[in-house]
Amino acid sequence: MLGNFFRNLERDLTAPIEVRGFGSGWFAGFFALLFAICGFGMVIALRYPGWFSMPELQMLKDWPEFRVAIHIMLLVSYALALLSLLLRPRKALGATALVIGLTAALLGGSNVQPDEAKSWGIFFGLDFFVVNLLVTGFMFAPIERFFPHRPAQRLFRIEWREDLFYYLISSMMVQAFTFLALAPQAYVNAHTSGWGDFRLWVASLPAVVQFVAVIVLSDLFQYWYHRAFHKVPFLWGFHAVHHSAPAMDWLAGARMHFVEIVLLRGVTSLPLFTLGFSPAVMQAYIGFVYVYSSLLHANLGGDFNRLGQWVATPRFHHWHHGLEQEAVDVNFAIHLPLLDKLFGTFHLPEGRWPKDYGVPEAVPKGYWAQMKYPFVRKQPD
Repeated sequence: MLGNFFRNLERDLTAPIEVRGFGSGWFAGFFALLFAICGFGMVIALRYPGWFSMPELQMLKDWPEFRVAIHIMLLVSYALALLSLLLRPRKALGATALVIGLTAALLGGSNVQPDEAKSWGIFFGLDFFVVNLLVTGFMFAPIERFFPHRPAQRLFRIEWREDLFYYLISSMMVQAFTFLALAPQAYVNAHTSGWGDFRLWVASLPAVVQFVAVIVLSDLFQYWYHRAFHKVPFLWGFHAVHHSAPAMDWLAGARMHFVEIVLLRGVTSLPLFTLGFSPAVMQAYIGFVYVYSSLLHANLGGDFNRLGQWVATPRFHHWHHGLEQEAVDVNFAIHLPLLDKLFGTFHLPEGRWPKDYGVPEAVPKGYWAQMKYPFVRKQPD
């Protein structure tokens, strides 16, 4: 019975465009579900802050209007769910949103108080996931809708569930990933006490200069890291998971094996946290990277032939994900194509995009199968 319910929900979410226009109740049901899930997630984070709340987001939750915003979100969800139930023959979207919203209300809604459950110092960033999803989704989903590279590609395209789950896991496991990624720089800092004057000098530089330096340094490290994951067969098994996405949009960038996430963040953070860049600059860079990564994977049109020579654009990065032979092992830079030009891996044919995306090998579908894939993958002879 539960299986039939989820199948009906997925069928409703992925309904053809011709049966989900304005007046059909589809958009009301979709936004009702989105707001209900986000409201429910924030209620859980407020009720169990020791388990599901990221300390860095406490400032947001202390904002006086934060609970008002949650209350409005849940009320809008109820109204849209009822509208969808009235207009739409299929009731899965509206009914699901209504149940989730009512559950959030029963848990206390916007007035929920923290539970006294014991915290073990471990948290799962449910609030981080909600904030990421709302900010990034509302930023890129409309852009992809109105300025798409592939107009026929829908929001709920092939394997969207897998990539959304990756997005959830990478957000909720932010504490564990950060701890593992920062372990190398903690060791380096402990053994480089003589760098104090240099770190003070770096921290005294203007914020704009520091930000530019962070971009250049991180891109240089990430270029060779990225290239190694393409050239070393065992490492490619992890990176193949990322490349296995058969379609490109803002969510596709979230598909990344947890081992690669830890190593990537470790490689990136090592020079940045050990050289003395100010925390404010680092926070700005982290926010910039989250948005820029979504942009590079987005289903966003525009050739940008001249700009793509100097700044990474969606078309530049889409060639890196291309399936055809000319797209193999090109465009490793994250921000600066100049690095690919210097090291002979630049490829941006004027006005052309790759025809298909993915990898030639049979990477399995599903999160857990893909997590195991690098360890069970047969190495080439």
